Amino acid sequence: METVITTSHTASHILAPAYRALYLSGELARRVDSLNALLVRCTVCPHDCLNNRVHDERAVCHAGRLAAVSSYTAHFGEEPPLVGTKGAGNIFFGNCNLRCVYCQNFQISQTYKQQRTNEVTPERLAAMMTELAGRGCHNINFVSPTHYAPQMAHAILLAAEQGLNLPIVYNTNAYDSVEVLKLLDGIVDVYLPDLKYADSNDGAVYSKVRGYTEHARSAIAEMYRQMGDELMYGEDGLLKRGLVIRLLVLPNDLAGVRESLMWIREKLSPRVAVSLMAQYYATNKAATDERYTLLSRRITEREWMRAVEALEDCGMEEGWMQEYDSAAHYYRPNFDDRDVPFKDVRDFEAG
Repeated sequence: METVITTSHTASHILAPAYRALYLSGELARRVDSLNALLVRCTVCPHDCLNNRVHDERAVCHAGRLAAVSSYTAHFGEEPPLVGTKGAGNIFFGNCNLRCVYCQNFQISQTYKQQRTNEVTPERLAAMMTELAGRGCHNINFVSPTHYAPQMAHAILLAAEQGLNLPIVYNTNAYDSVEVLKLLDGIVDVYLPDLKYADSNDGAVYSKVRGYTEHARSAIAEMYRQMGDELMYGEDGLLKRGLVIRLLVLPNDLAGVRESLMWIREKLSPRVAVSLMAQYYATNKAATDERYTLLSRRITEREWMRAVEALEDCGMEEGWMQEYDSAAHYYRPNFDDRDVPFKDVRDFEAG
């Protein structure tokens, strides 16, 4: 389901994820303490709500003291070097600090009362991680981790104590705090951010958030500072370290893909890996609310080809792109089934 933009790989000589060294030195525990301190007057993301999450006060993202986990499973719908033969070890967090009207995971990102029943202790979250490792998953892929970054880091500390040795993937909407990302330096092995909009006005209309583009670009620039533009692979061909920026093509060019690609090329590097995605389909409010009629259909082949042409014009050298004909029919989750929410990606599984 993915076409490789280029095939150049760099073999990694990293013997273990970076958080192993942080754990052994005691630095990981100190980072966890610093992250947990942000919960007292919450500045975990750019909303800066200042609510006391230690006392379970809730604000924009509806997250409290404990992380909500809606599903954890081996997943075969990520980029190929994250999936391998056994799948990425996805942990889907509930709630979100955005309110995207087209969110494909809206069953878990915008059902706040229900997600309170999915809250787990750091010990339980660590157990999920070690269970996924035991199933043979190639990494631990935290999906929508921004608002639970302290809880995530705490669980990584506990799992490291139990011998966890898998790469950590931070799969984010990029509305992240640079301060938090600096504390995650060396804890996260692979950053997998979306860059949703080139214009923050569209972020305000369609994701109900202020300053999306400015905050997301600052966050991704920090990820680039940590990772550079080189993807590091193991001898097994799987991604061990790096930055991959996802660009979801939206109808009517609402994502501003060309502008985002130009920013990546000019402000970061043309070698930064990008993942161009054709999987948009109208769901959530975009499928029913007349206010969002510009998002009420899948992208046309012409819109997709314009995005591909922008990728070529910008001279991007690394990454992947989805197949237009099939992408919108896959990646359609149903979180009513917590164990297998993505039945449509069964074709990815190795026989």
